[in-house]
Amino acid sequence: MPKAASKGRQIITGIDTSGAHPVEYRFAHAKKGNRHLTVVFANLAAPDDYGWSTGVLDDLRSNILWIRDRFDGGLTYYLCREMDFSVERSVADLIAKVMRALELTPNDVTLWGSSKGGSAALYFGLRYGFRNVVACVPQFLIGTFVRETYPKVGRSMLGEGLPAENARVLDSVLPDLLASGAGSQCHIYLVSSPQDEQYRSQVEPFLEPLRRYPNFNYLHSESPFIREHNQVTVRNVPPLLGLAYLLVEGITPRLGLTRHGYEEPDRDTSAIDGFLGATAKVKEQGAFGPPLVTVPAAGGQLPRTGWRFTGTAHGAVRVSLWEKGKFLGSPQVAADGSWLWERGGPWTEGEHRVKVFAVDASGFHSPTTELAFTTTDGAAAPGMLPPVVSVPAAHQEVADTAVGFRGLAPGAVEIRFYENGALLGANGTLPDGTWAWDPGVVWPQGQHLVVVVALGPDGTESAPAQVLFTVTPSSAPAGYVMPRY
Repeated sequence: MPKAASKGRQIITGIDTSGAHPVEYRFAHAKKGNRHLTVVFANLAAPDDYGWSTGVLDDLRSNILWIRDRFDGGLTYYLCREMDFSVERSVADLIAKVMRALELTPNDVTLWGSSKGGSAALYFGLRYGFRNVVACVPQFLIGTFVRETYPKVGRSMLGEGLPAENARVLDSVLPDLLASGAGSQCHIYLVSSPQDEQYRSQVEPFLEPLRRYPNFNYLHSESPFIREHNQVTVRNVPPLLGLAYLLVEGITPRLGLTRHGYEEPDRDTSAIDGFLGATAKVKEQGAFGPPLVTVPAAGGQLPRTGWRFTGTAHGAVRVSLWEKGKFLGSPQVAADGSWLWERGGPWTEGEHRVKVFAVDASGFHSPTTELAFTTTDGAAAPGMLPPVVSVPAAHQEVADTAVGFRGLAPGAVEIRFYENGALLGANGTLPDGTWAWDPGVVWPQGQHLVVVVALGPDGTESAPAQVLFTVTPSSAPAGYVMPRY
């Protein structure tokens, strides 16, 4: 029956009862029309006796056939139950039936496994002439291994009492195939490590006969992350998957005899850390501070439309707003450090978490400010009175090109300034409602009409206040001081 796998891959489970032993399997169809079959044999500790079945092969494009090593309640290396080798024939028949149903040939098949599964992949690949075998840390002397290391498996395969003569028969299965040159055109990819406690007895003695195979490839893994048998496969999952992706495309790389590993986990990284710190796009807090968001207030409740984000980001040229990994907008920052942004459409009802960071002229990023708020159709936007502008006075002639603004706006959190529809800048208010803004720019001579708007804590704007003044060419009188409200 089918069941869903991760990443949407459907797994079909079944039992082939046509042979001497029922063979349980799982099957996944190929992706994007791939014309290859990967047969996976299980290691000793495989969950439910299915190897590589935890989702690690989900992205593989080929058809995948996982075969369960469970026969009459015991493990068998897919070979024999109490020396009855009809298990092997039942497994071989299942592979042949699936292959024929897919209209494939042995040249379109990769056999795959680690430890016990690696031994099975080698055996079936060489004996039945399949094109590719990928075997990680297999056992070549199977009888001795199960008799001495896994006696429960040994009893399942050798019979009660673990007869030594039966162990010798199983010990000869793989070496005899190598000695005969069976499967001489098979592309063999063997992975092992001298840190594997089984390497000296189970792998190293058989490297020489394997080298006689013209398409033999050996990955000798020497890594500080390998300390025992079970860690060899875990360390080598990335190169093994890279190999699998090539094989299912019909590409059989010639690797020869290779050594890899040699990681240095304790290596001093201060030099590269220094370089990265000096050139990092995200600067440390002290070097380039995160933007300040003045509206909306953290945790506030707002209507779905009719309000704007506002804040300051000194030293930045723009800010960038994101929600759940999606870009919202990137407004420019005015000369005085103020910025504002309004969503082009209504907000969805509910809780929002928006992240904001600043960007300077060189493209470096500040740390991020995160703001949580809630939007709802029922939220009321309280009205704001227009701000009072005390400096400059209406129709005042200002004898200077540096014009500052002062005033009062009780209940407001920010004051914005516009001319000809363009935002000039913004600044916050003090707790008593007073505010001051020095734009830091040279005003051209002539008449100016500046529109001043107050923002409430929920981001709603007041009605505008207008101030008309004229910048004259004459210098200010000696001793003149800009009044402060």
